[in-house]
Amino acid sequence: MWKNYSADYIKNNRASGISVRAAAFLAALFLSFLCCLFYNFWLDSIEGAKLEDGDWHARITGEISEKDLAVINRFANVERAVVDEESSGDQEKVTDVYFYHKKTIYQDMSALVKVLGLEEDAVEYNYQLLSLYFVRIPGDDKPRLLLPAYLAIVVIVCFSLILIIHNSFAVSMNSRVHQFGIFAGIGATPGQILTCLVQEAFVLAAVPILAGILTGIVFSFGTVWGMSRFASNFVGGRQMAFECHPALLMLVMVLSIFTVLVSAWLPARKLSRLTPLEAIRGTDEWQLKNSKMAWKKHSPVLSALFGMEGELAGNAIRAQKKALYTTSLSFTLAFFGYMIMQCFWTLSGISTNHTYFEKYQDAWDVMATVRDTRIEDFELTGEIRRLAGADSSVVYQKAEAVCILPQQAQSKELLEMGGLKSFSEDPAYSGEGPFQIKAPMIVLDDESFLAYCGQAGAASRLDGAIVLNRLWDSVNSNFRYPKYIPYVKEDMETVVLRSAEAKGEQESENMTKITVLACTQEYPLLREEYGKSDCPLVLFLPLSLWKGIKEQTGGAERDTYVRVLAKDNAKPDAVHALEDEITQIISREYEVESENRIQEKADNDKMTEGYQWLSGAFCVLPAMIGIAHVFSHTLGFLRQRKREFARYMSVGLTPEGMRKMFCIEALVIVGRPVLVTLALTTVASAVMIRASYLDPAEFIQAAPVVPILAFVLTVFGFVALAYYLGGKKIMSVSPGDVLRDDTMM
Repeated sequence: MWKNYSADYIKNNRASGISVRAAAFLAALFLSFLCCLFYNFWLDSIEGAKLEDGDWHARITGEISEKDLAVINRFANVERAVVDEESSGDQEKVTDVYFYHKKTIYQDMSALVKVLGLEEDAVEYNYQLLSLYFVRIPGDDKPRLLLPAYLAIVVIVCFSLILIIHNSFAVSMNSRVHQFGIFAGIGATPGQILTCLVQEAFVLAAVPILAGILTGIVFSFGTVWGMSRFASNFVGGRQMAFECHPALLMLVMVLSIFTVLVSAWLPARKLSRLTPLEAIRGTDEWQLKNSKMAWKKHSPVLSALFGMEGELAGNAIRAQKKALYTTSLSFTLAFFGYMIMQCFWTLSGISTNHTYFEKYQDAWDVMATVRDTRIEDFELTGEIRRLAGADSSVVYQKAEAVCILPQQAQSKELLEMGGLKSFSEDPAYSGEGPFQIKAPMIVLDDESFLAYCGQAGAASRLDGAIVLNRLWDSVNSNFRYPKYIPYVKEDMETVVLRSAEAKGEQESENMTKITVLACTQEYPLLREEYGKSDCPLVLFLPLSLWKGIKEQTGGAERDTYVRVLAKDNAKPDAVHALEDEITQIISREYEVESENRIQEKADNDKMTEGYQWLSGAFCVLPAMIGIAHVFSHTLGFLRQRKREFARYMSVGLTPEGMRKMFCIEALVIVGRPVLVTLALTTVASAVMIRASYLDPAEFIQAAPVVPILAFVLTVFGFVALAYYLGGKKIMSVSPGDVLRDDTMM
């Protein structure tokens, strides 16, 4: 009986199921899109981990013979074991081991090292890769939040969709309260009514769920394709290959069916519990609850702005408060997320320009990194300097040493502020003897060093170093607008350096004393900034001096850097051409990587834009959920609000007044979350501005008013459209027919 009744009702009342089908379609679409997108993000993370750290699962370091290698390969769960020649040394071999089943990798490796007679510390695990396979190895203490984050988002989306689409089912089911009251009166049990309603929901949602899943897959494919195209514009950008596993489709199907059935079960369960008398009488009309404090329900703001229609709209919004809770929450989350992200990216852009692009626009245009090459072995300095498009160039290398600084060498200003021990938490600075402080050394080619001597007012010599004599006064200034004090006394004549790697008795053997040509707060035009962190004493050395002391101090990095400033640095084509020339010259003999300031800024802007689009898409999701809920609500409110509007029209409310009332309701639904989020965003932005030490006026000038306004107006446009469609149905019905016919569709 119930099966035939449900089929007949669905067949004869197709319009009543439109909102239900739309809600089921959107639920399946969102779940399919997110699950497919997260699955491909997960696969891309695995690929990235393999490229960064290697695709091995575990590795053994030790004396592994051919016989031992054969033993490893014969182990039951081992897929293969190979010797990594690149990581192996002369004495010890590094063997990479790959497993079929990764869940038991820890137990298997423990058994292997026992068979081979090795210690446990001979084993190393690829923690990052294994964690992406959801395998945690003892000793991996880093938080792995990828899977919990994905699961949390999916659960939140399922819960949100249940809150949304259950209203569509409730609207459809509540229109038939009177009918089910009659059925209950002639003997239908609550279980039969509940089963009937859930069956109807499943039949209505079956096709939309399939269509939504397919559409979500198409959308996720388009997103992955777009991200791959976007990544291809950057050096080292990795292409993402789209995959959709059958098990993933089954998971999406189960989640979609579960979401729809739970959404239908909630109102169906409530409806099945009504007594026959309550159902026949009907309880679905929205009303304001009686209250002795009725004056508190007055809407003074709406009344003052819009008159009687504003008061009526305020009463209607309060009566629908529970039904519109999901809409309000969705819009609040969407607006707050979008506003705060726009403000964050605006502040980030201002900060990046201040601290990087604008600050160094006159310091470098092209940077070339010569891989695995010491500065003393680099022989192309003169050829680069003679390039027609180069205004100036510096070849330099970084090294690290330790400076033995006597207590009395500290400047007067530093001593007045408590000395080095007040600027650093390093216990080495708290004693009474000489300080052993970090001494970064910047080794310049001789010609560049002589030019720096002229800049610092020092004698043009190549037998000494120049000390960068400045220390950031972090007590009386911030990082945005730093103030500096002298680090050491201006009359320092020599400085003692030792190797940063020397220990114990080697310290005295690896020391050298060098002449100080000058102590200055000026530093040469390089891409880096010095003198801010961890209280280092920075020294600039010529290549000629470095050749004589490198054996004692050591600590040199493996790469050499070439900084070039272009003559026409405002023209992108000129900078690109200069970069190509430099790359061609260096690549003839060395491995080189290059970048230019203009291209780096363009890449940064593109990357920021990509992050904005991605974060904006996640903010659009709750907005779409809220919009879907509004459409579901307004297209179904004809049944629930028919008597309300019939009474208004019977006492003289004009069609224009009705339209005005609808507009006010739409304005309040969108406007209230906007006002709340504007207040929250203002407070959050003020905190971010204060934390970044930026000028508030600068942020106000660049405030993202246009994108925020466009987002809000777009949401309001959809809400207004939903009210227009619902209001059009209301306006086409006669008040007399409504009051006379309780079954009006």
